[in-house]
Amino acid sequence: MTDRYVIVLEGDAATNYSAYVPDLPGCVATGATIEETVRLIREAMALHLAAMRRDGDPVPAPTVRLGDPALELTEDAIGVVEVTAAVALAA
Repeated sequence: MTDRYVIVLEGDAATNYSAYVPDLPGCVATGATIEETVRLIREAMALHLAAMRRDGDPVPAPTVRLGDPALELTEDAIGVVEVTAAVALAA
C-alpha cells in the first residue's frame, strides 16, 4: 500500500504530546516525548488498520494531505507528517 496518511502532533514537554490520524477516527496516541508519541501513533495505526482488515471493514483511503486547507489545526499543533500504511504496519 502506498497511500500516505497525515499524522498531527500536538502538545508540549510541560504536559505531554498527542498524535492523531484525521483519516482514521479514533486512532490516537499520547507520550512524554515527541519520539515516543510518534512510535506509539505508528503502533496505533498498525493495530487500527489490522483490526479493520480483520473485521472486514473497508480501510479508508487517505483524503487529508499536507498543506490541505481542510486540515484544521489547533494552536497546540506542533507538527504534521505523512506516513505510509506500510510503514505504520511495520512499526
